[in-house]
Amino acid sequence: MKRLLISALLYGLLTTTFAQVTKSGSGTVTTTVDSSSIKIDTTKKKRGIKITFGGDGNIYSRYDTTKSHVVKKSSKFNFGFTFSRFDLGFSRLVDNGSFTLSPQNKFLDYKGGKTAYVGFDVLQMGYRFNPYFKIYLAGGFDWTLIRLRQNITIQENASTLTYTTDNVSYDKNRFSASYLRIPLAFDFRTKDDKRGNKFHFTAGPEIGFLLNGKVKQISDEMGKKKFYDNYHFSQFRYGAYARAGYKSLGLFVKYYQNGLFENSPAQNGLKSLNFGLTFGL
Repeated sequence: MKRLLISALLYGLLTTTFAQVTKSGSGTVTTTVDSSSIKIDTTKKKRGIKITFGGDGNIYSRYDTTKSHVVKKSSKFNFGFTFSRFDLGFSRLVDNGSFTLSPQNKFLDYKGGKTAYVGFDVLQMGYRFNPYFKIYLAGGFDWTLIRLRQNITIQENASTLTYTTDNVSYDKNRFSASYLRIPLAFDFRTKDDKRGNKFHFTAGPEIGFLLNGKVKQISDEMGKKKFYDNYHFSQFRYGAYARAGYKSLGLFVKYYQNGLFENSPAQNGLKSLNFGLTFGL
């Protein structure tokens, strides 16, 4: 009995003398000494630096572990690959301001419904000034495909644009040129309508560099034949164009100021006019 009383007395003395330590779930240690408490925050903060290059070139630095979502401002400048402004239409020869070919150019008489223009852009670099106006420079390719009516062959490596008349009935006699095209665009667009779509209007100058000329002939007598040469197509061309449309579909027209051919005096003043549909404004 005496031992029990002594043990109880010692236990009570110890509980009032020594500290009782408890840990909270938030990482705080509470120490109790003689009914007074001291709180010590043991949460460790790791210092770090986060650098983000936004569209405006700002650098952000942070020194805590709090995760933050940095919203990048959309850049007004853009550059990259694309597949857009796919032009599909018709081509017309304009002989000194007339759609009727002069006598010296009658050999170039063509089938209007099968004389085509095809082109598209694959590279674009531009700057948007506001939601409604943008300027961009693009690069792409195009083809002018003239379907000749007469059974002739345009001659390769001739001093001027020259042809021979063939005793062959051609099912297809196509005379074509392919160019690298570089348009400069001033692009205007409206606000979104109720459907979230816009009207577009684009105009500007365009230059081109000749890639090659080609003659393709198909006949029962000769089968399929292809010939490649520059055929006196202009090595460098320049002109203007315009596009107008809604959403991603529109109309285009192009007119080249310099002649379709060079170093061939009989074809001076012969130019090309192209028009049709544009997919992917």
